[in-house]
Amino acid sequence: MKEGIHPKYQATTISCGCGNSFETRTVRGGELKVDICNACHPFYTGKLKFVDTAGRIDKFQKKFAAGSYGSLQKKGKKK
Repeated sequence: MKEGIHPKYQATTISCGCGNSFETRTVRGGELKVDICNACHPFYTGKLKFVDTAGRIDKFQKKFAAGSYGSLQKKGKKK
């Protein structure tokens, strides 16, 4: 391998929103913050967890529930 062209791996601490943190090595370095990790992800825990980041579901329901969105309304027949 050529010398000097590969990035250096640095120690990195990854912190999850659930409070779990672990150390790994990446080329980015520093500290990373994630929303979901292996300690709280439903695939690994076997428990269903409702994840709604910044109210995306509420925003979607408000937009489409009233039927006010133009492309979803049926066009009336012209007489």
